[in-house]
Amino acid sequence: MSFFISDAMAEAAPATGQADAITGLLPLVIFGAVLYFLMIRPQIKRQKEHKKLVESLSKGDEVVTAGGVAGKISDLGENFILVEISEGTEVKVRRSAVETVMPKGSLKEL
Repeated sequence: MSFFISDAMAEAAPATGQADAITGLLPLVIFGAVLYFLMIRPQIKRQKEHKKLVESLSKGDEVVTAGGVAGKISDLGENFILVEISEGTEVKVRRSAVETVMPKGSLKEL
């Protein structure tokens, strides 16, 4: 019955060395570099640009918030701003909710 079961022959143990450790870590290092340059770095750049935009807000700027509300800044606070969306109607929103600053006169076209 031994013709159904193959005999296991022992092989010599493979040599382990420093080169095997480096080639094992190389894909992880490449993956980390690609992740950094394609995802993390652009996100950090966008965050810096948004922070700069929020810090440069001033009274009278025409803005669009993240919720899509367009209006003119009527009052500035440390964390919140008042946005006038029509005559006599003001909405209080967080400064960080401002998505874009539009050119002057954009609201008149709407």
